[in-house]
Amino acid sequence: MAEKKNGIDQALIRDLANILNDTDLTEIEVEQDDLRIRVSRAGNTQYIQAPMGAPAYAAAPAAVAAPAAAAPAAAPARNPANTVSAPMVGTAYMAPAPGARAFIEVGATVKEGQTLLIIEAMKTMNQIPAPKSGKVVEILVEDGSPVEYGQALVVVE
Repeated sequence: MAEKKNGIDQALIRDLANILNDTDLTEIEVEQDDLRIRVSRAGNTQYIQAPMGAPAYAAAPAAVAAPAAAAPAAAPARNPANTVSAPMVGTAYMAPAPGARAFIEVGATVKEGQTLLIIEAMKTMNQIPAPKSGKVVEILVEDGSPVEYGQALVVVE
């Protein structure tokens, strides 16, 4: 039987940590019943008890990775001058609120300074502005996904 303390399956946490050690993943998150567990190499392990019907921003979809996953295909070369990168670690949101219309979509024309998305970091919503005017040609993150410092978010040409 799995070792539990305060209703948390410690064996599951150890298994997730072992997956991180055995792969190049920096973070893994699983959801089971009303419990969502995220284990990160950065040293921040979170236990979040959230009802299953909670809004997307309170309980983002869980990403489950297979331990023996094949290496991802190489991404096409991008001009770094056209790529907007994450200025911080956090969670990316494409809209100002759950259910609201997204700030941008592929093919949209944006003006310099226009909000492209927001990154929640330490309970603060940080607007990420367009560094220049242009057309959104690619959105590289999904709504509610964790982002790391320097990660490519959007391509504006």
